[in-house]
Amino acid sequence: MRALVAMSGGVDSSVAAALMLEQGYDVIGVTLKQWEGADGSMPTAGCCTLSDAEDARRVAAQLDIPYYVLDYVEEFTKAVVEPFAAGYLNGLTPNPCIECNRMVRFSALLERTEALGCDVLVTGHHARVVEDGDLYRLAKAVDATKDQSYVLHMLDQYALSKIRLPVGEMTKTEVRARAGQLGLRTASKPDSQDICFVASGDYRDFLSERHPRAGAPGEVLDMNGNVIGEHAGTAGFTIGQRKGLGVAVGSPRYVLDIEPTKQTITIGTYEDLLTTRCVVTEMSFTDRAPGVGDRVGVKVRYRSEPVDADIVAVGDRWEFTFVEPQPRPAPGQSLVMYVGEFVLGGGIIIDDRSSVTAVL
Repeated sequence: MRALVAMSGGVDSSVAAALMLEQGYDVIGVTLKQWEGADGSMPTAGCCTLSDAEDARRVAAQLDIPYYVLDYVEEFTKAVVEPFAAGYLNGLTPNPCIECNRMVRFSALLERTEALGCDVLVTGHHARVVEDGDLYRLAKAVDATKDQSYVLHMLDQYALSKIRLPVGEMTKTEVRARAGQLGLRTASKPDSQDICFVASGDYRDFLSERHPRAGAPGEVLDMNGNVIGEHAGTAGFTIGQRKGLGVAVGSPRYVLDIEPTKQTITIGTYEDLLTTRCVVTEMSFTDRAPGVGDRVGVKVRYRSEPVDADIVAVGDRWEFTFVEPQPRPAPGQSLVMYVGEFVLGGGIIIDDRSSVTAVL
């Protein structure tokens, strides 16, 4: 049996490669080059950097496995970077890591898995694939504090049948301990939280460098349309944001609305932010799709906990009604459905004031 292991240069994928070797697999390590500097080299800041690739190469050498860097810069730029910028310029809050998984990473890796004659694709994600009869189900990780099932919700049955997630069965502490026992150079390497194409760590710098209009100033409005302040560009805000509004009114205020064409943001109280409705498009499913009337747990941001919601409409657009009012989800983010520990699928949140297709 042969395994293709996606090696990011971090401790999780390093241990994943070692575990597959221990299971008797013939292992091949690969890193996807998805972004580059002006000179064509991998970035030196952020995540997925040149030093990360070097760490992956050295771990592969230590494990005595072949290692390759695969160039997907063009695909990544078109499918992730350009929509990321367009999203913010249009008042959305895109999630580039999810879009990378959805549009580039897994399709590229699964293609290479087949091309290289490998039986399985292995990543260092903290999630689990569980066989349930004739189904493959995506489940939360053993370590709830590191669970990444949210960012894998787009994986379908074919992908889940090919993918192995060995560190999803371990806590992060156990992963680092195992890396230490093996003497891997990544054992104590910190986890990266950065966007790979944002060198400064602040996406607003990236937008301003490439799209000057992202920093066009505008007005801050209250719920009645009164001007109560100014801002330095609508791209610097997201629905639900509380800090950095540049307005002091004596009590907390939150971003309720972003209007890039008018260059305004509207703020209000927490109660103004609450909603019972969420509309989602571009839905995909890990296995069987739920239907109208089903109650599911939904996560509308990576670090949130699932909350109960009822499915009230399906079609090109799916509508969910929260059992308890929730802060309005940010359009551009993903809603992911859960039943217990299992992921059912998910899609992209759109403006909840737009029309919804009829129940089918």
